[in-house]
Amino acid sequence: MNFKSLSKLFGVATLVLVFFSFALKATAATPSSVSINTVPANPAPSENTNITLSSYANNLDTVLISWFVDGKAASSGTGKKSFSFKAPAAGSQNTITATILLPDGLVEKTLIIRPASLALLWQATGSYVPPFYRGKALPSAESEIKVVAIPEIRTGGVKVSPKNMTYEWKKDYNNMPGDSGYGKNFFYFVSDYLDDSSNVSATASTVDGGSSSSASVDISTFLPKLSFYKQDEKTGTVWEHTLNDSANIEGSATLVAVPYYISVTDIRIPTLVWRWSINGLDVATRGGMKNILPLQAPVGTSGTSKVKLEIENSGKIFESVSKEINVNF
Repeated sequence: MNFKSLSKLFGVATLVLVFFSFALKATAATPSSVSINTVPANPAPSENTNITLSSYANNLDTVLISWFVDGKAASSGTGKKSFSFKAPAAGSQNTITATILLPDGLVEKTLIIRPASLALLWQATGSYVPPFYRGKALPSAESEIKVVAIPEIRTGGVKVSPKNMTYEWKKDYNNMPGDSGYGKNFFYFVSDYLDDSSNVSATASTVDGGSSSSASVDISTFLPKLSFYKQDEKTGTVWEHTLNDSANIEGSATLVAVPYYISVTDIRIPTLVWRWSINGLDVATRGGMKNILPLQAPVGTSGTSKVKLEIENSGKIFESVSKEINVNF
């Protein structure tokens, strides 16, 4: 065998060795071959948290896995793929480390837990309630609703301003990219008349992505309701007493109707159509206040009249409300 043939043989052997060396390195244990997941993904302060390991390349059930919290041993065992602990208080953090002793070497996975919380508050901005109403305006079909995200995220012990975060909004589990972005801590939508509730969720994150928190809320819709009240000549509407099925009057009285939760901000707008009737006969109201009906009992008589009011919102074809009451005189 001449020198030229020996050189070719040596070159082939070197190529084979390089190939096998590369193959061994490719199959050796690497951190990327092990995944680490947290439930919940963004723990709140002091919330019970579970961390799980998984691998597409190795059987983790047969290897030794050790868990450490801030460098201190917390748990260890063969196939110990899960680790549970309580998240730290707001403004603090824990460093969770898992060491996996694989046949090809030791793999280490590290996760930093920075607790954060997020509250979602909603308001039906397009739902009518009377002035000074102490309750919450509830949304009906096609009401405009505003949801505000209030995050509690701290970095280095300092609370991050909600205006300096990025927000990802979802409605009924669908991404809302046009409503998401930097500083967008509020979300508007109109309730659907085909659904009796909507799910809204948000994720607030620091600009560097180091901390985030998520929350969701189910917002139900309600049917509008109509209530009757008496109006006193001296003190005005008697809000403390609702007239349910019947009302007694002596001589004269004034009924005040209030359509709660109807999808308007002012009941004087022309889109609301008011239809008053007494014993089946239509009656007209006086002046611009269509929610007020004066009543006058016939002199020297007594009995019962059936007063009915129907309200339709011509701007919302599926929205209407009605109520009937017996007036005794």
